[in-house]
Amino acid sequence: MPDPNGDRDGDGGLPTSVRRDRVAEAIRRSSYTSVTDLAAAFSVSEVTIRNDLDALAEAGQVRRVRGGAIHRAAGTLEATFEADAGSHAAEQAAIGMAAAALVESGRTIMLGTGSTVAAVARALAARTDLADVTVITNGMRVAMELEPAIPNINVIVSGGTLRSRQHSLVNPLGTALLGELHAHLTIVGCDGIEATAGLTAANAAEAEIRRLMLDAGRRRIVVADGSRVGEVSLAHVAPTDGVDLIVTDPGADDQAVAALRERGVEVRVAS
Repeated sequence: MPDPNGDRDGDGGLPTSVRRDRVAEAIRRSSYTSVTDLAAAFSVSEVTIRNDLDALAEAGQVRRVRGGAIHRAAGTLEATFEADAGSHAAEQAAIGMAAAALVESGRTIMLGTGSTVAAVARALAARTDLADVTVITNGMRVAMELEPAIPNINVIVSGGTLRSRQHSLVNPLGTALLGELHAHLTIVGCDGIEATAGLTAANAAEAEIRRLMLDAGRRRIVVADGSRVGEVSLAHVAPTDGVDLIVTDPGADDQAVAALRERGVEVRVAS
């Protein structure tokens, strides 16, 4: 039990203030640190570590995420759609073609938002062999990429409130339709995908929509350029066991990819 004066934790031997400083430093050095790993590293209980993280978060030193914490500076900025599209265009095109190749005629697909998902939509629209495909999306740019493929691809826009940063539709009213639908396949992007933290997004409203889409899909695919693999962002979307396949590019960190595969997630590298 913690000392009433807050001087010592009682297991682990370090004064509470010293341990918390070291916990904060450990998190600063890593993109993500889990409660379990911190408890083992400092020889204290997970309850103690959770209390430490809550205190550090309140002090503004770390940001709490599902199962652990990230450094306060990590995952705080959400790039615009245009910035993302300009920085990894070639990689996103390869990922888009690989993911689009998984779509079959007569299927219902949910597509999320973001420049990598837009690359999937662009590749889908270029496929002349598809027929009777229905795509449900909350992305305005994604819908526009698919428009040339109508009527071979039927496009349903989910509705909601427009976010200009990603040209996406979110709550209020962004989830009303999605909660009533099911799909053969869901394809979403992310701001981070890491073995322990799972799938994360830089914006909580976007995370909510992606979570619903993944829940509605029979098969769940994440498309992420290599810079997102091994990273953790602000808002939790889904654990790794909520993802069936990750499509990325050769720039993804080998160790981060190996850790995801150890969790049972299939990872394909598009080139």
